Amino acid sequence: MTKVIAMAGKGGTGKTTTSALLTRYLLNKKETPFLLVDADANANLNELLGLDVNLTLGQIRKELKGELPPNVTRDQFMEMKIHQALIEESGFDLLVMGQPDGPGCYCAANQYLAMTMDKLAENYKYIIVDNEAGMEHLSRMNMRSIDYLLVTSDPSARGILTARRISEITEPLGLEIKNQYLLVNRAPQPVPPALQEKIDEAVADSGMELGGIIPSSDVLISQELSGKSYIGLDDSADIIQTVNEIFDRIFS
Repeated sequence: MTKVIAMAGKGGTGKTTTSALLTRYLLNKKETPFLLVDADANANLNELLGLDVNLTLGQIRKELKGELPPNVTRDQFMEMKIHQALIEESGFDLLVMGQPDGPGCYCAANQYLAMTMDKLAENYKYIIVDNEAGMEHLSRMNMRSIDYLLVTSDPSARGILTARRISEITEPLGLEIKNQYLLVNRAPQPVPPALQEKIDEAVADSGMELGGIIPSSDVLISQELSGKSYIGLDDSADIIQTVNEIFDRIFS
């Protein structure tokens, strides 16, 4: 059975960084093949993995509004185009959602997307969705059952509060969340008592467990600035050992 891992959190809390580090983790654990879906309108997961994007689902939606090739149905066209948009790597594929629907949204495209995602899911052990703050994309892709929801926060009282609120909107969206974790990114070390108190309150008052606290890292900053893939990060780096221990606890 394919397992779905979804990232959630307000902008700038490290969802994409976490997705890239999780990609590295799953590759090293040989938990392949898996599909990455960059569902953030400001798509940049590909940059952290050293990959180029040539076609997004947003562009495919626009094409669906126009004339299709003769003797091709819209669902056939959508399936064909999604396979063209897949960036195929060793052990995983990447699919980029691109810009969301604008005025005059062609909602039928979401129906074709959901049908195609159902077929795609059969090919993967995991589907990892890097979301924007909201989680509407999960509904569009017909992913109503989430095995692991990782809610990210920065090390601030407002960030922790927002993480709690994001955790609480899953029920109105009709999502079934099997496991829900809070990840606090770029935290100072040692963690200040006031921050730890906010984290403890959020965990106690929500359906989340504390997945882990990830310290700020010059190694990650340097890797990103150099344009190198996070997959190539050294096993001996403290940040890699820390996140691997966190992922071991969550996914064991």
